[in-house]
Amino acid sequence: MLWKLLVEYLRPHRKLLAAVVVFQLAQSIASLYLPTLNADIIDEGVAKGNIGYILSLGGVMLAITLLQIVCAVIAVYFAAKAAMGVGRDLRGAIFARVGEFSEQEVTKFGAPSLITRSTNDVQQVQQLVLMSATMLVTAPMLSIGGVIMAIRQDVQLSWLIAVAVPVLLIAVGLITARMVPLFRKMQKRIDTVNRVLREQLTGIRVVRAFVREDIETERFARANEDVTDTALRAGRLMALAFPLVMLVLNVSSAAVIWFGSFRIQDGSMQVGTLIAFLSYLIQILMSVMMATFMAVMIPRAAVSGDRIGEVLRTESSVRPPKNPLSSDVRRGELEMRDVGFAYPGADQPVLSGISFTAKAGQTTAIVGSTGSGKTTLVNLMPRLFDATSGSVRMDGVDVRELHPDLLWGHIGLVPQRPYLFSGTVRSNLLYGKPDATEDELWEALRIAQARDFVERMEEGLDAPISQGGTNVSGGQRQRLAIARALVKRPELYIFDDSFSSLDTGTDARLRQALKRSTAGATLVIIAQRVSSIVDADQILVLDGGRIVGRGTHSELLETSETYREIVSSQLAAEETV
Repeated sequence: MLWKLLVEYLRPHRKLLAAVVVFQLAQSIASLYLPTLNADIIDEGVAKGNIGYILSLGGVMLAITLLQIVCAVIAVYFAAKAAMGVGRDLRGAIFARVGEFSEQEVTKFGAPSLITRSTNDVQQVQQLVLMSATMLVTAPMLSIGGVIMAIRQDVQLSWLIAVAVPVLLIAVGLITARMVPLFRKMQKRIDTVNRVLREQLTGIRVVRAFVREDIETERFARANEDVTDTALRAGRLMALAFPLVMLVLNVSSAAVIWFGSFRIQDGSMQVGTLIAFLSYLIQILMSVMMATFMAVMIPRAAVSGDRIGEVLRTESSVRPPKNPLSSDVRRGELEMRDVGFAYPGADQPVLSGISFTAKAGQTTAIVGSTGSGKTTLVNLMPRLFDATSGSVRMDGVDVRELHPDLLWGHIGLVPQRPYLFSGTVRSNLLYGKPDATEDELWEALRIAQARDFVERMEEGLDAPISQGGTNVSGGQRQRLAIARALVKRPELYIFDDSFSSLDTGTDARLRQALKRSTAGATLVIIAQRVSSIVDADQILVLDGGRIVGRGTHSELLETSETYREIVSSQLAAEETV
């Protein structure tokens, strides 16, 4: 998978990579030419005392060295630019793919794992590209060129190269083979650390309220130790690779000097030639060492590439139609026809045989006990999930035949857990309608019963909101989320238990204001509190994933035992009567 990713995401940067190859080739040629010049200086200049020859050839070596430095700097610059571009493109691709995921795919991977894949895993691939362009490109040039130049210097000593290089490759190969499973395990354990840390940061109030700091600290320590142990095992193997390289390098150098001394003694080899041969051997083995370093990086990058590819290959279970209908949503009438839904691998469906119509200009309420399937039903309306049987229709058109953007553009959803983005009150409200005027924002806040507390904020609409809205109360956060949906002015409003954090007075005022401001729109309200839905035009009672009662409040009190149980558990006996 890593190879496919590199082929695809390096293609736009092929000009930069071509420039890297050209400058690395020039640098390698310069490096390979220097030992030959050095041998000439020793044999023709130093040995014969020819100072002029030493100075002139030394000047050539200095110029070649400067050229080598310039080429190396330029090559590294282009390599870094290509690597950073690949990292940027991969992060963008992962972000775009995750943005297409339905709730099902997000749940499958988990937020901590998706964060790790778009940061740490991308960084591993990015680092591999950089190192490959600076080291892996140079290594074969130096090794092949070094072998050719060494043989030109002395053929009889070249058998040392034929022994040293395979020994080094076999040793490094054995170490690398043991590192691959460790790197795979390490990436999974990094996911675990991210998950534990995310849970602790998100639930810090709960942790402190139940005095669980010590237990959570121990839990994080265990996850952290798992990563540390795996990293240490991989690090020990990695640390073993470089001493092996140096051992082979030093033994080979000693062997060259040992056997070369006999050839110098019998006059078949000059001192400069021996030094040049030794330089080429060192270059060859150093290039093998660079390849060794890359061999250490490749397994981890390969694991990261597989994890990135897994995200990019995963198709959303909610796909836009190939030929979406162009019909626009005008009334926002919602209809469900014999809808059923089951999670993948589940033995029993969550919803079965759901059929109802939420008409424009009316309020449809859905009530039921915990686990009855209310939230799953809500997720089917804006097509966060696709029904596994039956059909969900908007103005008579199956939502699977509409483009998701067109569908979502006509729905205002206030989720059960309202989420505010870091920014200001204004920036959060403008999520509903980017071009909304200030009067529209204040009007939405007034209807949502949020204008009073926003006006009391020092900066009003420009008051800061922290990530998740943690600097405002739960009720204020809920009202701001409602105002965000109201700014949009959609044809269909979906309130998923959106009044649970409000006191009864605010709840009543909000429902009255909503009734006046949303006239003509379709309202679907999911509620736990019966007092929030007593005025609904239609109430659906959900139990065990099925509709067990429908009608108005007064009708259901007479016909539905389940509804009477819900009411009696919430209201006093005289209110029920």
